[in-house]
Amino acid sequence: MQDQDVETLTEVEASAELERLAELLQAANLAYHTKDAPEISDADYDKFKRRNLAIEARFPHLKRADSPSDQVGAVVAEGFSKVAHEVPMLSLGNAFDDTDVEDFEERIRKYLGHSSPLAFTAEPKIDGLSLSLRYEQGKLVHAATRGDGAVGENVTENACTISDIPQVLTDAPDVLEVRGEVYMSHADFQALNERQTARGGKVFANPRNAAAGSLRQLESSITAARPLRFFAYAWGALSSPLADTQMGAINRLKSLGFQVNPLTILCDSTAAMLAHYRKIETQRATLGYDIDGVVYKVDDLTLQRRLGFRSTTPRWAIAHKFPAELAWTRLTDINIQVGRTGALSPVARLDPVTVGGVVVSNATLHNEDYIAGRDSKGAEIRGGKDIRVGDWVQVYRAGDVIPKIADVDLSKRPADAKPFEFPSVCPECKSQALREEGDAIRRCSGGLICPAQAVERLRHFVSRAAFDIEGLGAKQVEAFYRDGWVNTPADIFTLRTRFGTGLQQLKNREGWGEKSALNLFDAIDEKRKVPLNRLIFALGIRHIGESSAKLLANRYASWAAFENAMTHAEIGKGPQWEELLSIDGIGEVLAASAIAAFHNDRERAAIDALVAELEVQPVIARSPSDSPVAGKTVVFTGTLEKMTRAEAKARAESLGAKVSGSVSAKTDILVAGPGAGSKAKAAASLGVEIIDEDGWLSLIGDA
Repeated sequence: MQDQDVETLTEVEASAELERLAELLQAANLAYHTKDAPEISDADYDKFKRRNLAIEARFPHLKRADSPSDQVGAVVAEGFSKVAHEVPMLSLGNAFDDTDVEDFEERIRKYLGHSSPLAFTAEPKIDGLSLSLRYEQGKLVHAATRGDGAVGENVTENACTISDIPQVLTDAPDVLEVRGEVYMSHADFQALNERQTARGGKVFANPRNAAAGSLRQLESSITAARPLRFFAYAWGALSSPLADTQMGAINRLKSLGFQVNPLTILCDSTAAMLAHYRKIETQRATLGYDIDGVVYKVDDLTLQRRLGFRSTTPRWAIAHKFPAELAWTRLTDINIQVGRTGALSPVARLDPVTVGGVVVSNATLHNEDYIAGRDSKGAEIRGGKDIRVGDWVQVYRAGDVIPKIADVDLSKRPADAKPFEFPSVCPECKSQALREEGDAIRRCSGGLICPAQAVERLRHFVSRAAFDIEGLGAKQVEAFYRDGWVNTPADIFTLRTRFGTGLQQLKNREGWGEKSALNLFDAIDEKRKVPLNRLIFALGIRHIGESSAKLLANRYASWAAFENAMTHAEIGKGPQWEELLSIDGIGEVLAASAIAAFHNDRERAAIDALVAELEVQPVIARSPSDSPVAGKTVVFTGTLEKMTRAEAKARAESLGAKVSGSVSAKTDILVAGPGAGSKAKAAASLGVEIIDEDGWLSLIGDA
């Protein structure tokens, strides 16, 4: 399973794989950050973390509470005192190709509403150990490792032995936390290992391990004997700003006596960033120290503050990693798999080949247009190839996780190779496989009669973010489906009734007994009370994920209201349609999908049968009690001049308000900027309170 393409994992396989990755990455973090004795390579670590992220993206409801994607570093090792970072030491998001970098800039522009030129710094990403140095009144008071991002190890005495780290600063802010990377040069690393070998000591695997192990010695005399270096590139707590820009702050650090990387430059475009990336990449082998990419940061510190942070990474910076390994192999077949929503997904079967240290035998082919290299109208598509069985293909691991096909060697194509004919019928149930207008995916129209969809829908129904019935996981519900016990979700809740006590048939199954059978029936009964959002998500309606289910539940509050709205709604018109679209985050495609499910006789019958067995819990609104807009519905229109729409929306929601995209009788406040048109007129006619941007800022104040 560990080498299986994420796109081909079933839900139960994905859950098991997430558990395996969580354990593996936790052990890797401990070995790398705490013990300085990595058990896996950096490339493998990135690969596993990206695989974890990819599985979470495909199965967001399976994300674990201890997810590696939410963790930074590792806990402090025994033997070191702890230092709490006043400003958390976070990690960086990663980019693996030019498109990722372009998307990074586009996301920033969209968030800021910025159309003017943006400047970025570009600097080598040093492969070492992160260190924070705190100075007070110009004197070094402590040095700390990253640790888990919030608390690090006190390595002050050891840091004082590094010649690149000044112990006294002149003309520095009263409080200054300088952050950077401790590293070891290639020449010093080689010399150290030679000395270690001569005395029978530990030989280090690479310069990063040597630097980390040397800095984190309990005896500072050992650190002093190790040739460590330090590059400064950032800062934490400050009593006064270093400069107005990232580059200005770096130059200020240099003037204070810190070593900064001479390859750090200012770029005025994505093209300039990528050009510098390629220049550094060609120099990589001659730098004399290890780097594993280039870091881009928004230069304007005011914009950095506006962009802020996600849970573990800043929005204003990204690490552009060097590319994954490529390999050529033969494509032996193309298989079609049918997913829970009926999507027909093509998978390339390959002669096994090692890519980035992992044996790959499958690769995603996305959709039929990607295979053909052209869309349904005959136009060439970006990234698409004319891929045929028998071709020699170049495989790479996107983000060191998902195997994909980068190229086709036409010179080696067999003479009898034919274009792949994508099926127009479902391979599972032989129903028509159709493509919606504008959709690149072909889907089975069989619904619940399709075995692939029926099983996957049941698996989805009992998943952790849905009903999460103890003792009834994906394997059990699939077995019950095969035996004809459970064909629809409602059948789960009638098991006890249909089989009397059910014991005679269930207790005699392999792996079951009288007690476990009774426990299952009790567990099922316990889930008859279900929160509205979980029920909506569990239905498996196309386009409705965990987040959108919460949006719908929060708006309608009860099953009766939601069911009534969907029953009377018409796609593309009417008050129920308009109300759906007024929910911020709900678009036309999702709205149409929700309505269609309730207007499909088969689907509606299954839904009604299920709900008849349940007690659906309504949503109880909770919001900040001290917020002046808690519980109010707010609409923004016109041009906002002091913040972007994204910032205004995020702020309103954090204060407990509901942000809507349209004005209705339920709207409490309309925030109207210059250019407000029909929404302002509608609000006035409905007697809705209308305020301008300054009024809004005055209203929320410091709340």
